[in-house]
Amino acid sequence: MSKTVSDDTPLVGANSPFFRIIKEGLDGLVDGEDYYDLLADDVVFEYVITVPGYPRRVEGRQRIIDLYRDYGDYVKLHGADNLRVHRDRETSTVVLEYEVHGTSVPTGRPYDNRFVSVVTIQDRKVVHWRDYLDPIAVFDAQGWPQDHHS
Repeated sequence: MSKTVSDDTPLVGANSPFFRIIKEGLDGLVDGEDYYDLLADDVVFEYVITVPGYPRRVEGRQRIIDLYRDYGDYVKLHGADNLRVHRDRETSTVVLEYEVHGTSVPTGRPYDNRFVSVVTIQDRKVVHWRDYLDPIAVFDAQGWPQDHHS
């Protein structure tokens, strides 16, 4: 496997809290040195509960790489925890519940979000990822709407 991003990539490098918690949740089921290595070339991501302006569906590993490329401009993660893993071996599906913690780069406000990710695996790669997050956590960290905290 070749690494697709450096270890200091804000979201998904090998030292990223996000990558570490995902790798722990998918332990023994997928192969890869960083988050992107876990993904099949034709992976499909669906963002079911998300924020305005974010895509609802992204197809292809390279498009996911492009989508997350500037993540570090918005959020700096410093931790991830509270992992719960639910596996259905018959359908090759894993449901991951987890939290991430960081700081909004533009505002300096704390960013604490909870996720549910429904992950389908085939041939030791992620082929489908359905994501649910708390959009209010994003709004609060980014200061949306502007008069919300005044």
